[in-house]
Amino acid sequence: MLLPPDQRRLLGGFLRAHREALPAADAHLRRRTPGLRREEVARLCGISTTWYTWVEQGRDISLSAASLARLADALRLTAAERAYLFELARQRDPAPPRPEPGSSSAAAPAELLRVLQATAAPAYLLDRLWHVRGRNKAAARLFAPWFDSGEPCLLRYVFLDPGARGFICDWEDRARRVLAEFRADTARTPDDAAMQHLVHELLRDSADFARFWNGHAVLAREGGTRSFNHPQDGLVRYEQVTLVPASHPECKLVVLLPRQPYSEIS
Repeated sequence: MLLPPDQRRLLGGFLRAHREALPAADAHLRRRTPGLRREEVARLCGISTTWYTWVEQGRDISLSAASLARLADALRLTAAERAYLFELARQRDPAPPRPEPGSSSAAAPAELLRVLQATAAPAYLLDRLWHVRGRNKAAARLFAPWFDSGEPCLLRYVFLDPGARGFICDWEDRARRVLAEFRADTARTPDDAAMQHLVHELLRDSADFARFWNGHAVLAREGGTRSFNHPQDGLVRYEQVTLVPASHPECKLVVLLPRQPYSEIS
């Protein structure tokens, strides 16, 4: 994909800045310019010096995702810098940074737990495999049928717990949409072993999951009205808002804002 001139200049300037920020292998020698030379970066990436020079100069040339990935590795880009590089180049990263092994069971970030406790509305925290990692008191009450079941995974609760069909209003529509959102959420890491295990388990144990999954629907995680048949409060409804923390993009902070009670609707 050929980029517009302004985008090419941004990309070239970004690469040059990070090349110059890297310590040279022969740092004990005096150099006129900081960092690595262009030919050194090209050699690390297995590409021609001419091609790399043209990229830094913003020339009108095509950039493959594989070449960009080698550049990201050679320049030792952080996860955020690597994501920015691919955004600039309008390419999809063929090898995005993987979650740390065992991260699905790791402790939730303390600052996000504090956000939960500072929120008056029902709020809970999901990890990358949609396991709940924290909740406030209001959420503990609202979602008592889920949390009291002992099942931490939202997908497993929705599809495997018989009580979910009575608690979640319009269960089939909500279940279908939840699964389409999960598919979109995990599309960047299709070879994630933990995610594959969860999907295979649900395909085996839930005919509805298999039916919806094989429909290949994809949705962004959306807000909107959520209605529940609460065991103490009866029929209640909320406006759901889902936030992705910038410092922890593998997490989702879900907040349920109370809406007008059904009894007050004309």
